[in-house]
Amino acid sequence: MTKRGVEWLAAAADNPGECRQVWADDPRMPVLVQTGRLFDVVSVDQRLGTEMFDRLRLSGMPFGPSVIDRRAQRVGFFLGSGSHEPFTRQLQRETELPPSFRYLGEGCAVVVPGPIPLSDDRYQWLRAPTRRPEANPLRPVALATALVASAELLARIDRFGEQYPTPYAAVADLTDETDH
Repeated sequence: MTKRGVEWLAAAADNPGECRQVWADDPRMPVLVQTGRLFDVVSVDQRLGTEMFDRLRLSGMPFGPSVIDRRAQRVGFFLGSGSHEPFTRQLQRETELPPSFRYLGEGCAVVVPGPIPLSDDRYQWLRAPTRRPEANPLRPVALATALVASAELLARIDRFGEQYPTPYAAVADLTDETDH
């Protein structure tokens, strides 16, 4: 994380100076910061979140900082504050039954890792903030689209695993189809 990323996150804390001091003393220390002022967060379960992260990264879709809480098994995606309406509107366009998520906006808070977490820390950055993210109206749209697409992909993979509990079962079924 860059110095500008630290400043941006510290600004969301109730006491930015105290937050900066905590991180100066221990750059691994997680801190609770308010959502809704500088950013909102969409939180999903870890399996879905890591799939979303990969889809967003590999597709080149716009997205901001992302954090993982390994103990709670949750992934949080940062959006600009006030992104709830465009995010939910895009979800409604994508599906009638959206996957489970939590939207943390005004009046909520999120725990963020320190600027230099280690690989075995509970809270880690998947994508650390390098500066104050620029406002981008495509971020909530991209995040909602990735949420639905990732959930659909995981559901298909789960159905495949149920249908074919072993690799042999999948091959045997394929062989039966080609014999006819």
